Amino acid sequence: MKNLLAFVCIAPLLVSAQTKFSETSISDNIKTIKVNNQITLGYSTESGVKIIYKDGLPFKDLNRNGQLDVYEDWRVNVVDRAKDLASKMTVNQIAGLMLYSRHQAVPAQEAGMFVGTYGGKPFSQSGAKASDLSDQQIAFLTNDNLRHVLMTSVKNPEVAATWNNNIQRLVEGIGVGIPANNSSDPRHGANKDAEYNSGSGGSISQWPEELGLSATFDPKITLQFGSIASKEYRALGITTALSPQIDLATEPRWNRFIGTFGEDPALATDMARAYVDGFQTSPQAIGSYNGWGNKSVNAMVKHWPSGGPEEGGRDAHFAYGKFAVYPGNNFQTHLKTFTEGAFKLNLGTKKAAAVMPYYTISYNQDIKNHENVGNGYSKYLITDLLRNKYGYDGVVCTDWLVTADEGPKPDMFVGKSWGTEKLTVAQRHYKVLMAGADQFGGNNDIKPVLEAYQMGVQEHGESFMRKRFELSAVRLLLNIFRVGLFENPYLDPNESKQIVGKPEYMKAGYEAQLKSIVLIKNQNKTLPIAKGKTVYVPKRVTPAGINFFGMPSPEKIEYPVNLELIKKYYNVTDDASKADFAIVFIKSPLSNGYSRADREAGGNGYMPISLQLKDYTANEAREHSIAAGDPVIDPTITNRSYKGKTSKSNSYPDLNTILETKKAMNGKPVIVSVSITNPMVFGEFEKEVDAIVGEFGVQLDAQLDIISGKVEPSGLLPLQMPKDMSTVEKQFEDVPHDMVPYKDAQGNLYNFGFGLNWKGVIKDARNQKYAVKKK
Repeated sequence: MKNLLAFVCIAPLLVSAQTKFSETSISDNIKTIKVNNQITLGYSTESGVKIIYKDGLPFKDLNRNGQLDVYEDWRVNVVDRAKDLASKMTVNQIAGLMLYSRHQAVPAQEAGMFVGTYGGKPFSQSGAKASDLSDQQIAFLTNDNLRHVLMTSVKNPEVAATWNNNIQRLVEGIGVGIPANNSSDPRHGANKDAEYNSGSGGSISQWPEELGLSATFDPKITLQFGSIASKEYRALGITTALSPQIDLATEPRWNRFIGTFGEDPALATDMARAYVDGFQTSPQAIGSYNGWGNKSVNAMVKHWPSGGPEEGGRDAHFAYGKFAVYPGNNFQTHLKTFTEGAFKLNLGTKKAAAVMPYYTISYNQDIKNHENVGNGYSKYLITDLLRNKYGYDGVVCTDWLVTADEGPKPDMFVGKSWGTEKLTVAQRHYKVLMAGADQFGGNNDIKPVLEAYQMGVQEHGESFMRKRFELSAVRLLLNIFRVGLFENPYLDPNESKQIVGKPEYMKAGYEAQLKSIVLIKNQNKTLPIAKGKTVYVPKRVTPAGINFFGMPSPEKIEYPVNLELIKKYYNVTDDASKADFAIVFIKSPLSNGYSRADREAGGNGYMPISLQLKDYTANEAREHSIAAGDPVIDPTITNRSYKGKTSKSNSYPDLNTILETKKAMNGKPVIVSVSITNPMVFGEFEKEVDAIVGEFGVQLDAQLDIISGKVEPSGLLPLQMPKDMSTVEKQFEDVPHDMVPYKDAQGNLYNFGFGLNWKGVIKDARNQKYAVKKK
């Protein structure tokens, strides 16, 4: 038998010809063999992997031993294949499988947080191709056995496909031939300055943000998005989506609100289910893949058990926002998007492939061990609840950099080891493993994982720790097997170019954008305004401030949109007296929840986050915060209250612009277009304007199609708009729909589910289905 296999390895083409399997070349060194309508094998002639035959069928000899191992047999169920391979892997190989890379741009950045080099030189000086692997990528794939790569920006689809092929060719020839499982954060957001042309393709289809998908109140649109986005992901070499973000956004000040499906448990749950079904369902399921297929994309839902109820709205990317609190005792409601949505799918893959816990400490929610640690470290949250109570046995991957050291200041964007600040990096890895998680987000380095393994050997013995590692290995391998990567991880760059941004995909995304736009106010039926009129668009002032990463940003005075796009619809003037109407473009107000200046002046550093355009003084805030404490950088701060402090608004120029435009237009219509990322207080300007349009990350063309009457608005608010900041302070961070909504001059409440069309208030099956029950 061995001699026969050796002959087959030497002369696969002869056997292929006899059995009529066709071989195709993607490039000089990448070949594919079509086995049947479901299975295609892809391999590199440079990797050392050969094709062997059994029962007249071809297989890849990934470990190059001249035999068909169980894990190499595409006829065998993926669970059995994963178990077989896990049993064959070394501890180092499994440790590498547990790593998830930091952000990788293609080509690598030359400055900033994620710098890469090519032959020791920056890309621009190296002579390398954009699709070449950086020195750092080669190192972590080869030396650290890393097989999960997070891709960020990429030059174009052909470069992405070729880069993927270069990775796969490299790792195919290493060890047991495990392919790379490349991933991405959401990448389908709309480019607001790009013109929409229904007859042309684009770099990728463009859709509203998650909150905008919820504004359609139609899970079928989200299902369609997932189905299209997954095809584009696969054409880019992406097989895991680090999405959707299914935190229940019950805290209106949280700066990640826009990335969620909103605050309503029923709507967010249905949207979560539809999103995951769309991504994970392949057009053709393969029997041995258990409902999956070679066009499926793993969905990593985040963030367990919800990052939504951040105290005071402060985000847990920073030490000042490490606590999630539950003053309304509403912890269970936050689990529904997972337990009733992502874990109860309508289609064949059944459950989301992976789960990411958030950075937060879910304060005082561990009723078993009474331990306040980041969710990724919590054995109660991961093993007792997620795995044991709710039966989830997929991959659990920590959020990025939870095992790294925090910075010397609470507002620094570095490690996020909340609750384990005094442990070493290796001890944190061990604690994550013992909590029941499988993977370390943002870690390219195998060494602390191997140290954690030895800690486990010392505490529990070699047999226990080997079994623990294999358990995670099986979970991680399953997500590679059932998307078909072991059979064929390679792409044809020409096909990728045709798939990504196909005209039909662009059209579907644009239609979703239109359906997400909410007409919030339309006094005296100001809208629509026919094409050909003359419009005044004032410039927008953005004051100097601090960006998300804690870096200073300069003042900007510029037109908020591309005026050339507006000229397709209207004549544009910079003289308000010559205009028929004005459009003022603004953004949701948002401010920072921490101030170094306040801390240096003797305060605790904590500041109110305001949802209004004016400066805001928090006279009705809590006297004492629910949670506090940082044992390393600020051990003396036991109260994070900001009561009585004033938040200096970065949004006051928007209010000034609205009022100045109102005066300059001298009674002619003023329309405000709001780019909504959070709930906001409309009472400061609503009575001064004639119409308000709300959008959640759409192209300017889409807004103008609504304003001009080409398309009738149909979106509904997927959130409450508060009457004032008093109701914001009085609401509970963990409770949905508990603010007093704003009532406008026409008597309309800006409540969840509200929206207008040309006839008036929309009342249809959508807002009836998701109606909020009165308490």
